[in-house]
Amino acid sequence: MNFDFTDEQYQLRDAARDFFAGECDAAHVRAMWAHETGRSPQLWRQLADLGFVGLTVPEQHGGLGLSEVDLVLILEEAGRAALPEPLLETTALGVPLLVEAGRPDQQAEWLPRIAAGDAIVTVQLADAPTAVDAHIADLLLLERDGELHAVPSDRFSATAQPSLDHARRVFTVEAETGPDTRMAGGGEAAARAWDRGAWGTAALLGGIGQRLLEMSAAYVREREQFGRPVGSFQAVKHKLAETLLVVESAKAATWYAAYALAHDLPDRSEAASVAKTYAADAEHKANYEALQCHGGIGFTWEHDLHLWLKRGTALGPAYGTADAHRSTLADRLFA
Repeated sequence: MNFDFTDEQYQLRDAARDFFAGECDAAHVRAMWAHETGRSPQLWRQLADLGFVGLTVPEQHGGLGLSEVDLVLILEEAGRAALPEPLLETTALGVPLLVEAGRPDQQAEWLPRIAAGDAIVTVQLADAPTAVDAHIADLLLLERDGELHAVPSDRFSATAQPSLDHARRVFTVEAETGPDTRMAGGGEAAARAWDRGAWGTAALLGGIGQRLLEMSAAYVREREQFGRPVGSFQAVKHKLAETLLVVESAKAATWYAAYALAHDLPDRSEAASVAKTYAADAEHKANYEALQCHGGIGFTWEHDLHLWLKRGTALGPAYGTADAHRSTLADRLFA
């Protein structure tokens, strides 16, 4: 059995990495921290033109019709770049939820607009206190009382909430729902969406952990102490080697979860929980060791490290903490 990605999937990953390197560097992320909305319509349009936004949209609605396996490497690159735009909420969660649980008229109205880059989707499932980017979302997919609703922007209001990461803005929402907003699917579709949220967040965390590791390795090669690069000390090598091990292990778990979700395997929910647990723990390790390797400069606003430290910390609880997913796995294992 071949457990590797295809050449085309690696090409998508490379295209995403090259694009983010040119259009979403640390200066762009810093600019979004200070921006009124925290988002760039131009960058979102470029993402759509490259096919990334509509990657999971069915071909008959103008998308590429691809799956989580094709998306996972792109999400990792988005995490590696600390991309502010809501690729997770729109492409990994919103589109599949519309495809699985939307009425035909809702699909016909929204899926082509998403693929074209003309609509942004945010999602608030039952256990989530806030919705990401609700202030700019054109459509809110909302779980309420066991039902799913597709609520357009003129039917909900968003109130900003404090966020450690100013390039990832969260909001409480008040929505006006009714028979016309009700979707065809309900609780089961929402549960699958929650699994996708855990998996997609794990993919982002994997990319963040990778970037923290890269930044730390580069810094300790340059920083000298006692006339030697800090990276030549055995203790520092051990920190980075341990971090590499957990980050790569988390990626493997996330890749399997993508496969399980894409093929609707019986263990898809467990795989998503394992991925989120591994990825959250790995990012926490990378976060801690990056600060240790950088020393005092890592705490400063002037150094770019904090952009990834804060993104990782903010994403850790999203779609279930590592402890919550461990508890879920234990309940299923010992039921």
